[in-house]
Parts: sequence; structure tokens; C-alpha cells
Amino acid sequence: MSGETVPTLQAERDARALHAHGHRIAPGEIAIGVIIGRTSEFFDFFVYAIASVLVFPKLIFPFLDPLSGTLWSFAIFALAFLARPVGTLIFMGVDHAYGRGTKLTAALFLLGGSTAAIAFVPGYETIGIGAAVLLALFRMGQGVALGGSWDGLASLLALNAPANRRGWYAMIPQLGAPLGLIVASLLFAFFVSELSAEDFLGWGWRYPFFVAFAINVVALFARLRIVVTPEYARLFEDRALQPAPISETLRFEWRTVAMGAFAPLASFAMFHMVTVFPLSWVFLYTGDSPARFLVIEAVAAVVGTLAIIGSGLLADRFGRRTLLGMSAAAIAAFSGFAPQLLAAGETGEIAFMLIGFALLGLSFGQASGALSSSFSQPHRYTGSGLTSDLAWLFGAGFAPLAALLLASRFGLLAAGAYLLSGAVGTLLALWLNRELGRVIE
Repeated sequence: MSGETVPTLQAERDARALHAHGHRIAPGEIAIGVIIGRTSEFFDFFVYAIASVLVFPKLIFPFLDPLSGTLWSFAIFALAFLARPVGTLIFMGVDHAYGRGTKLTAALFLLGGSTAAIAFVPGYETIGIGAAVLLALFRMGQGVALGGSWDGLASLLALNAPANRRGWYAMIPQLGAPLGLIVASLLFAFFVSELSAEDFLGWGWRYPFFVAFAINVVALFARLRIVVTPEYARLFEDRALQPAPISETLRFEWRTVAMGAFAPLASFAMFHMVTVFPLSWVFLYTGDSPARFLVIEAVAAVVGTLAIIGSGLLADRFGRRTLLGMSAAAIAAFSGFAPQLLAAGETGEIAFMLIGFALLGLSFGQASGALSSSFSQPHRYTGSGLTSDLAWLFGAGFAPLAALLLASRFGLLAAGAYLLSGAVGTLLALWLNRELGRVIE
């Protein structure tokens, strides 16, 4: 159902007003809107992830030792990935009943509201275990909202890309991840370095969550002004990017959904191995300043940004399937010596981060939406959103928890083995799904 035939929210009406006098959205504006939207989502993601290491173990779980507190923080971190498919189910119904603009507005306000609410969570010393319960509820709210924030623009970009530029267009939405990490890391590094430990844990850590809400408002309007344009409403309809029942999508497209969920395992496992996990390891097991390591992460994320851009060029030259497979093989090789780098002091940490982000950019740049074209038209919109949810759940949801648990009990080599398992999963999925290669090359 088109959003133009049902009641709309004020934000959506304001976005439509921009086009009332013939203003048209240029392709470059679509790309900018997609990048802004994804950056806001990943900024929320990394703000919470960093706080899971630096704040929540002491604020929410002060009665546990630092390692146990961090593991419990990572367990709550995973709740968003479990809730995300639920959000997809709920908001697909909103999309069908009230339109894509209303769905996106409600989802992003829920995302921003849940993120801002975390900033007001009191500590264990104030309300006891209720602090952990509130944190878990707000984290699940973030997950539900992320499921609902799927707007189909990434798929629309890929579907309307020239045959010889599909890799380039596929990498555009992925730029939001390193950009969100850069902003979140530098913001936390500033507060950690400028405030005393008491002030940071008392109030300083809360400010990035307020910033996240403001960024979400900007991202909402940037995405709405694209989604509600008449020409792109027609493109959504022409490409059959309309919500379909999830049960029906799974019945007809289960194989594509399964392969799409496992094909990016290498990049999604790598995603946390160079972002959340090393921060937790350095913070728990070395005397290094977290502010210094956050700056290293930000610099490495710049390398990751360049690598994502490079993935678009390489994919268009050699094929997306080829690049995904070669990146997975490179990640498998990296898993063999990555633990030694992380344990080799400051120089090793820098090498770990720079090499890791370079490999992450090459793989992650082509990991999202690789199966959009392989869905039948009636199920493309729902299938793409559901595949994204499951890929993040299987590939990333429990990665920080599993990697830290393995490394703390069996040493860093065990974390390398976990990364290797993700690379093997990608290679196996690509091998099993031979037609996937024909679709995305």
C-alpha cells in the first residue's frame, strides 16, 4: 500500500512539501541520504558497544569482577540482534497499513528514543538489578527499531545500478559503518581523556547517547525526503519493493534467505573482531589507555572507509562473488596470526587494527544486499530486510560475547578460531549456492 493513500505523520508531510514545486532528487542525493541513514544507525550501534566495555560493567554490574561484568554487558548487547527480526515483523505491518514514510518515522523515533533513554538509566547502586532490566528493555527497543528502519533504499540503489557498476553502488550504504565508528570513538575518547574517571562514569558517558538522538532526527528527514518523492515511490512499485508476509516470503524464498544470512559471516565476524572485541581485550588485559585505543580505532576506520570504496571498484572488475570469496580466504589467513598481533603491544595493536580494517572494508563493502536481485519481485523487499536481520544475528550478534569468552578461557588463539569459523561459513555458503555467484557477479 502506498503511503500516499493513508494518513501520514507531520514529518512525512513536511518532507513531501519539498517536492510540491517540482523539486527532484538527484542520484547523488539518494546516495547521501543512504549514507546519512546508515551512519546514524551505526553511530547508535557503536555508542552502545563502547559503553558496553567502558561503562556498563562498572555502572550496571559493579558486584561482578570486570570480566564477568563485561560478558554480561555483551549478553545484553546481543538482545538487539534477537529483537531485530521482531521489529521487521511489526513494522512490515505498519508499512503495509500506513506506508513507508510512517513506518520509517516511527522506527527512527523508537530508535532515537531508546538510545536517549539509555542515557537516563541509573546505576546498580541506585535501583539494584532494575538497572540491568531497564538497560535490557531499552536495548531490545533499539533492536526492534533497527528492524523497522529498513527502508529498501540500499536495494533500490543496487537494482537500478548499471550492470557494470553494481559493486560500486552496493558499497555506498556500507560507508555508514566506519563513519559511525569514527564519530563514536572520537566522542568517547574526548570524554574519557578530559574527564576524571568519577565524572565520566557519573555523567560524561551519557552525552554520546543524547547526540545519537539528535543525529537520528537529521537522518530521519534525510531519508524521508527520498522515500516520499513521487518518482521513487513509482520505482518502489515498479520494482515490487512492497512488503509481503514474512511467512509467505520464507515459504517461497527460504533457500535464498538462508544463503544470504550465511554468505556474509566472514565480514560480520570480522566486524566485531576489529571493533568491539579488541577494545574489551585491551581494556581488561592491558594497561593501555582506552582513549588511546579509541583513537587508533578511529584512524583504522578511515582505512576501512577507503577499503570499502576500493571494494566497489574491485567488485565491478572481478565480480562480487569473487571478491567475497577472496576476502573470506584472506580473513581466514588473518585469523591465524591476528591473535599474536593483538598480544604484541602497541605496535602489534596498531598493525592488528589497520590490517583488520583493510580486510573488513574489502569484505563488508560487498556483504550487504548481495542477494537482493535473486529474490522474486513480490518478495524482494521483505526478503532483503529479513536476510539482513538474520545475517547480523548469526554473524555479529553474539560475536563480542563469544570471542571474549573464548579468549578469556583459552587464550587469544581461540578468538582467532572463532574468526576462522566465520570465514569458513562464507566460503561454504558461496560454494553451496552456485547460482548466487551467477546472480551477483
